[in-house]
Amino acid sequence: MIRVVLTDIEGTTSSISFVHDVLFPYASEHLADFVRTQHADNPLVAEQLDAVATTAGVDRGDIDGLIDTLQAWIREDRKETPLKTLQGLIWEQGYQQGVLKGHIYDDAADYLQRWHDRGLRLFVYSSGSVKAQQLIFGYTTAGDFTPYFSGYFDTRVGGKKEAGSYQAILGELGVEPSTVLFLSDVEAELEAAETAGMQTAWLVRDGDLPDTGRFVARTFSEVDTLLRKR
Repeated sequence: MIRVVLTDIEGTTSSISFVHDVLFPYASEHLADFVRTQHADNPLVAEQLDAVATTAGVDRGDIDGLIDTLQAWIREDRKETPLKTLQGLIWEQGYQQGVLKGHIYDDAADYLQRWHDRGLRLFVYSSGSVKAQQLIFGYTTAGDFTPYFSGYFDTRVGGKKEAGSYQAILGELGVEPSTVLFLSDVEAELEAAETAGMQTAWLVRDGDLPDTGRFVARTFSEVDTLLRKR
């Protein structure tokens, strides 16, 4: 029996266009000013810049060079943890100011609440930082969904296409792999979760449905059919 739902965000609960056409440009636009005004006084920002300097081989005192590196990572959609952390901090300002509102599909909003009310434990696993995850669900166009989630995982547990990441999540959850259903729009992530023993559902919001033996759904309503059978 499935007792835990672990869900991706981009392309699963929320539209890819919101992330790429709203969030990424917002972070890119405000990144330079944010880093320049925060790097000396905010320990969390300083910690991320230390990591950027180490990863990119940029002098830690070269703030312009660090900003250029971060902007390049945004363009490349790099899954670098310090970038994701800084983006989350920048987005936090936008959400709190009311400039940003998190997108959530109507069916996802409906069934996340239903599943929580039925006693399922809900978790998020996204390449975006935990902070970014909490923001997108805390400031959605349909209200605050953070009370429905029991926890969040980001790339600090590992890459989303690596089976070891899902094994690490299972270790933290303390449950049998077969009791966890992972939702994603990326087949390679589903394969990694299956290798760790999880059950999966492939969300295909648009386009042709793939010819596969894997469970495929357009909406969370269809996923609910799978949950009720298992």
